[in-house]
Amino acid sequence: MEKRQLGSTDLHVYPIAFGGNVFGWTIDEKQSFEILDAFTGTGFNFIDTADVYSRWKPGNEGGESETIIGNWLKKNNNRESVIIATKVGSDLGNGKKGLKKEYILKAAEDSLKRLKTDYIDLYQTHFDDENTPIEETLEAYQQLIKEGKVRHIGASNLSPERLKASLEISAENSLPAYQTFQPEYNLYEREKFENGLEPLCLGNNLGVITYFSLASGFLTGKYRTKDDLGKSARGGDMDKHFNDRGFKILAALDEVSKSLNTTPATVALAWLIHRPSVTAPIVSATSIKQLDAIIKAPDLAITAHEIELLTQESAW
Repeated sequence: MEKRQLGSTDLHVYPIAFGGNVFGWTIDEKQSFEILDAFTGTGFNFIDTADVYSRWKPGNEGGESETIIGNWLKKNNNRESVIIATKVGSDLGNGKKGLKKEYILKAAEDSLKRLKTDYIDLYQTHFDDENTPIEETLEAYQQLIKEGKVRHIGASNLSPERLKASLEISAENSLPAYQTFQPEYNLYEREKFENGLEPLCLGNNLGVITYFSLASGFLTGKYRTKDDLGKSARGGDMDKHFNDRGFKILAALDEVSKSLNTTPATVALAWLIHRPSVTAPIVSATSIKQLDAIIKAPDLAITAHEIELLTQESAW
């Protein structure tokens, strides 16, 4: 397993990022610590979160994931050995959202406090804010970088047009440029990224870190009938994948995973890792067993023929 450079930055990561959206949602702090210890214990070094995680759980207000990660960093005293990515811009309630300079500067301070660190390795625009000039957002990031509070910036969920405009404005105004892009991308959800965003990422050497890399669990193969929808908190709308294309993808994953004596999840992640545009898929786990399937993906001996089969069977 080799590290990969994240875009044009000085950050080098192993090709799996752990998704911190489960911390404070489907697993508590004790369980989160166990998962993080196991993940980093096998050498992985990249953790992705956001200020809004996990506000959606009843009783939460946002920031729970960052707080758990911060407590874990303090407990292990291992800040220098891990790369922490977080995000700004989502709706935290009480008017706390968006990409205005004043708000970003305050939100970054809040994230730093929760993470118990004095710098963020990768600070990402979570969602676009078309009411704020791109220049203003980038100027906020410029100040944070100058102050040493942020090392590099990235973006998520931008349209191809807005991502392109952001990169052009950075170049024209000597402002920091997005070095990474975080799209929804997996064997099932391919069209939106491949049709416009992927060429931009490749052409600008952006590191791509994919979210919903296992389609919220569909690509693990555990959701195959309506009776399976109650298996987890994410099962609710899983039946949107229950169509001819979805079942063709599962059949291809079954075939390849059987031939390699592994799991569909491991194969689905290996396919992403072998995409020329992808640096590191973001994946979550709520148990050591789930984590085991994830961390095997970078070293899976998948063949070019098997990758092509998956690509053809998932064609959009």
